[in-house]
Amino acid sequence: MEINKIMVIGAGQMGSGIAQVCAQAGYAVYLNDIKEESFAKGLAGITKNLSRSVEKERMTEDEKNAILARISKSLDLQDAENVDLIIEAAVENMDIKKTIFKKLDAIAPSHTILATNTSSLSITELAAVTARPEKVIGMHFMNPVPVMKLVEIIRGLATTDEVYKAVEDLTRDLTKVPVEVNDFPGFVANRVLMPMINEAIYTLYEGVATKEAIDDVMKLGMNHPMGPLQLADFIGLDTCLYIMETLHEGFGDSKYRPCPLLRKYVNAGWYGKKSGRGFYSYE
Repeated sequence: MEINKIMVIGAGQMGSGIAQVCAQAGYAVYLNDIKEESFAKGLAGITKNLSRSVEKERMTEDEKNAILARISKSLDLQDAENVDLIIEAAVENMDIKKTIFKKLDAIAPSHTILATNTSSLSITELAAVTARPEKVIGMHFMNPVPVMKLVEIIRGLATTDEVYKAVEDLTRDLTKVPVEVNDFPGFVANRVLMPMINEAIYTLYEGVATKEAIDDVMKLGMNHPMGPLQLADFIGLDTCLYIMETLHEGFGDSKYRPCPLLRKYVNAGWYGKKSGRGFYSYE
């Protein structure tokens, strides 16, 4: 199962990062988004990252230009008819992802693998809307993609060994570390991380300490590079809430109940860094 051409759906922070590492590894990449301005913003981010590497003498200007030349603009899912692997990195919403996967299944060649960068949703449920559930798999990259080494690889109920092996080999080719995880809500990363973040929010909500103190305790006492409230702002509070709701619904356990303060911030439009305000101000 040979992979030469890759399509990445969604030119946001995750999608553009995935497109960058694929192009750096020598793959031809279609970076797809529904909006021209979203693609332009994603490509500008990739260019900025690569230019920084040139400044630090990690690559040459010619190497940077060659990487950018391997990334093609796509504003139409019909471009999926030319690729061997599609990595979907759209918003973390099952209905939206199902709609995208139904369309991709109808357009992409029969050999094409459909992967999703979901951080919490069921691969098996997503695969069920396609006629190729054996070729559907999870590839959960970490943020920021160019820096973080881990990729959680999640098999759906029907995912074949051949598809898993192809994706595992590709992940290593991207200089990432593949870790196999079973299809449960939140997988491993977010099943462990999100309840910790949620508990930190409860600690703030209940007045145990200030946000700065909570983050300092985890940074200085637990050697975390970033405090949980600051990390939540970087992930996006709306994303944190959605994942907590997915865990709560999936397991039916009250320990996954989202903190009311998290819900209040999201309702106020305080999503964190991307909106300019979350637990901290970024304006």
